[in-house]
Amino acid sequence: GGRMEVLEEKEEEEQREEEELKALEISDNLQDVETKVSMEQICIPSDVPDFDWSSIDTSQLPSSYKTNSLKEKKLLHIADHFLQQYTHLCPDRKPLFLHPVNECGVEKFVSTTVRPTLLPYTELYHWDGCASFVSDYLTMEPLESPVTPPSSLYSPTTILKYQRGNCFDFSVLLCSMLIGAGYDAYCVHGYATCEICTLDETLELCPLLRKAQEVPKERMKKSNKYRVKPPPDLQSKFELQQEAKKAAETEAAQKKKEGEEEKEVEKPDRDPLYGLRVHAWVLVLSGKKEVPETFFINPFTGNSHSTMDEHFLGIESVWNHRNYWVNMQDCWNGCKDLVFDLGDPIRWEIMLSGSSKPLQLLPDAEEEKELPDKEMDDMQEKEEEDMSFDMPPSWVAPIQISPREFETRCSQGRKVILYKKAKLEKWAPYLNGNGLVKRLTVYADLDCTEVVEVREWFKNREDMLDMREVNRQTQLTTDYFSPGHLLSLKAHTYTSLEPETEHTMEFYNEARVDGLQKRVENANKMTEYFVERDDFLHVRHMEFGKRRQKIHLAGTRTDINSRPIVQIKECFHRNPEKPADEDVAERIFLITEEMIHLTYHLKDKYITASKKDFFKAAERDRKGNEIVMTPEMCITYQAGSSEKDKKLLHLYKLLQELTVEEKQLKQQVRQSEAEGLNILKIRENEETNVRLSVSIYNTERNEKRRQQYEAMKNAMEDELRGQGEQDLDYLAPFLIPDGHSEKMTKAQALRVRDDCLTDFKHRLVDKANIIQARLEKAVEEQQQKDQWFQEKQNQLSAEEEDDFLARCSETTFHIRILALRLNREKRTAPQKYLALEEKLRKDPRLAEHLSHT
Repeated sequence: GGRMEVLEEKEEEEQREEEELKALEISDNLQDVETKVSMEQICIPSDVPDFDWSSIDTSQLPSSYKTNSLKEKKLLHIADHFLQQYTHLCPDRKPLFLHPVNECGVEKFVSTTVRPTLLPYTELYHWDGCASFVSDYLTMEPLESPVTPPSSLYSPTTILKYQRGNCFDFSVLLCSMLIGAGYDAYCVHGYATCEICTLDETLELCPLLRKAQEVPKERMKKSNKYRVKPPPDLQSKFELQQEAKKAAETEAAQKKKEGEEEKEVEKPDRDPLYGLRVHAWVLVLSGKKEVPETFFINPFTGNSHSTMDEHFLGIESVWNHRNYWVNMQDCWNGCKDLVFDLGDPIRWEIMLSGSSKPLQLLPDAEEEKELPDKEMDDMQEKEEEDMSFDMPPSWVAPIQISPREFETRCSQGRKVILYKKAKLEKWAPYLNGNGLVKRLTVYADLDCTEVVEVREWFKNREDMLDMREVNRQTQLTTDYFSPGHLLSLKAHTYTSLEPETEHTMEFYNEARVDGLQKRVENANKMTEYFVERDDFLHVRHMEFGKRRQKIHLAGTRTDINSRPIVQIKECFHRNPEKPADEDVAERIFLITEEMIHLTYHLKDKYITASKKDFFKAAERDRKGNEIVMTPEMCITYQAGSSEKDKKLLHLYKLLQELTVEEKQLKQQVRQSEAEGLNILKIRENEETNVRLSVSIYNTERNEKRRQQYEAMKNAMEDELRGQGEQDLDYLAPFLIPDGHSEKMTKAQALRVRDDCLTDFKHRLVDKANIIQARLEKAVEEQQQKDQWFQEKQNQLSAEEEDDFLARCSETTFHIRILALRLNREKRTAPQKYLALEEKLRKDPRLAEHLSHT
């Protein structure tokens, strides 16, 4: 029986060996396929040179990069023990990514590589700003093997220094910034599709072209029994449903047809490594920073993804700066069914736990029995240690990004991203002379050969140009401006900057006195739109005739060759202060026909409006004499009244007023024409000579400000230096009467010497006199105290007597000090006097005249 068992065991071992060999062959084949696929599909920009990580200098790195502390060594020991348990409990799963080596070849636990940092830039306070910065600043490097995690994980500081890294490097840096900004972020080790892992966005729609989904706002229904019921909707709901259904079917069929056509062209080849490609990304849990829903961030693109996204195929583990969790949930359906409750021990196995959880023993009871009791006790003790162990602090140096690096962003200041039928280019500010920082080119085909539209974004332009859209099919250009333009421009649409071509100008009406919002102009027409005017004018339409002489574009822009005005039409909003039949809604001035049409607003419950038509042709005769107003000169229709107004006086006054306003309108039209020509001329100059604005606080680029600052700094230093020299010059007070002249006469030198010596002698005498006066005062006070003590000696107690004697001893000591100082001053005064005299004799300003004295 024992032999049979041995034979069975041998057969089982042989079968296991054969299965392992087959698995190795399969993995080798996959590796070969993977290398071929990776060489074909991974797109690295040609302008990015190959980088050799083995050549980086690590000599200047801190000691924490090169050694492990005792706590870190203990953590590595716990991680190895955790890995042993994991491989025993889950033999079919791949090894965990726990402690790869860093740039110095030292094993470091992945959680200690995360260094939470809040950088001093407002944009990096939010997740989208952090993700955008990381994706722009770093250059993507593919993993050495797409199906296995990397063997090394460098510090975020080294990755920032060389501006390149793989998906794990991207994720650790982004996670450090997000945790520092207050988010509940985690690095994720998992699996994703080929497009995500290789940064292939050629089949993705550019985010700038995605239409924002409009979420309908549901109005809260307030129950009010006194509310007036709305009138019944007499429209057929069935017909509306049928029309909507028909439109939806037509749209779906069109989309399906377009999708099938595109799929035939863009259908990607089946990935042989689907589900095996290793990728790292960032998980942001809901809760902190008012994040409403858990989501993923792809660090390569900086885009957010739902946890239900089909591009993410599974998760092995997640970690932050405090702990490490292993996913115990099945990923057969990708990440769609995963629950991200890291506190659930059934779904997530935690490595370091502070809570007292039941120990996870081996599942097979037979294997447990085979283990000696001593080993079981050791394992329990180790697990108890693991639970009470705290994560050591990060070994990474503080993450720092200079303002210049933050501004430059992209490697070499430029980055190109290819999308589906689009190309996005990014530049650092001030790199391009015209202020261009971003350009999106939209193509009609997948091969990106036929350009449909070009969008450009600008920064730091003095003309406040913010964005430009160019339609290559219609050759229509639209410029968008930020508030602050010299002419209050908001947008300008044109095909050419030549005058009398088709233009549409939009203005910031708040910055204009006339409330002009938009002006549309071509060779024959011009329409102006107004808002918030006191006279309720909202549209003014002008039509022009043909010139007798052709205009020369290079000539002077004056009224000599102005276009003749044919018609001026104005539309007004309702003025509630006037009756409807007196409130003009529309007035038309037919200049060539000399007619004026007035149309008034509709009165309530009327379907026709009052009208007045004036004819000015018969206003004057051939001699120029004014003709009396006749009923034939005005045709009037009064809504709701069949009688004609026989009083012509008010009609005559109205005609006179309209005639004056017509002249004013002509002048206004000419001013509008001149303003349009001036805007075109200014825009042409702005595009010819583009100027970029620089903040006064940007001393690196603001050359004028920097020169002013350096000049002011040098002047202050010279002033302080001269003042310091003047303060140290002992002869300065005596040279003032002579005006600090460089060359002095002998008489002046002798006078300066005598004045200086006399002043010094007076100072010595005054000092001695002061000491003498203080000494005499102290002696006198002492004598008074002695006299008082002799009189009161019999009346004093022992304590009072001791206190008095102590004060007397202090006074006596003070007198002795004053006496010694007085004797020293008297003894050293002649020596000081002679020393000053010798110094004056050697002074270069006086030596010429005093050397023989």
